[in-house]
Amino acid sequence: MTPVGAIVAKELRSYFVSPIVYVVAAVFLLIFGVLSYLAVVNAGAQAVRLMQIQGAAAQLNLNDLVFRPTFYSIAIILLLILPLLTMRLFAEERKLRTFELLMTSPIGINEMVVGKFLGAYAVFLGLLGLSGIVPMILSFYSSFDWNPILTGYLGLALLGALFLATGVLASALTENQIVAAFLSFGLLILVWLLGGVGSVLGDTPLGGILSYLSFIEHYDRFVRGLVDTKDLVYYASGMLLMLFLAHRVVESQRWK
Repeated sequence: MTPVGAIVAKELRSYFVSPIVYVVAAVFLLIFGVLSYLAVVNAGAQAVRLMQIQGAAAQLNLNDLVFRPTFYSIAIILLLILPLLTMRLFAEERKLRTFELLMTSPIGINEMVVGKFLGAYAVFLGLLGLSGIVPMILSFYSSFDWNPILTGYLGLALLGALFLATGVLASALTENQIVAAFLSFGLLILVWLLGGVGSVLGDTPLGGILSYLSFIEHYDRFVRGLVDTKDLVYYASGMLLMLFLAHRVVESQRWK
């Protein structure tokens, strides 16, 4: 087994022997189900109103009425719960005094950081896969365009990768798991608010830069069924930057 694979396996074992992953999974899937149910109920109510007005069966766009608002809401939910998945990655190592042992092992820091990130990302992808049951069930009762749904899930996968990489960095900065979670949450909120500041500044050069740095603008295009290279580059570069900074933080601990 490769060093990265060994770290991933270790992290997965740690996740599934603790209640954190089960709580996060239950909360995420429950909220996803409730949001989808409410969106379907709202779409049904609109169909009834239109049928009463038009006197015939109404044709509704489920992509706009159900899936798009659900994807937007889930992005905010991920902002709140993904820091819980990453808060223990390095903070727990320091708390249990196993960080020094890890640093003296033959596993390099690159493998260490990437392995811990991939362990958390595997759990997250599993949650996304389980949430895919909702559109599959709806497909038996109505027809809709799968393209925006697939690109929406791609956007969620990229958004989650960025959030988790930020969480890895936050966990590397402290030995307190609660502090790591709040630090990750604060960093993500700050990046999110950059889009609002960019909107206030309008079409100025600074406004354009700040809007580009906000992950919501890039995520919005995926939800609308658009896959743009600059959005892929944004998420990939943001994730790599966070992991690089986490690497530097962990490496700096070696000399203390």
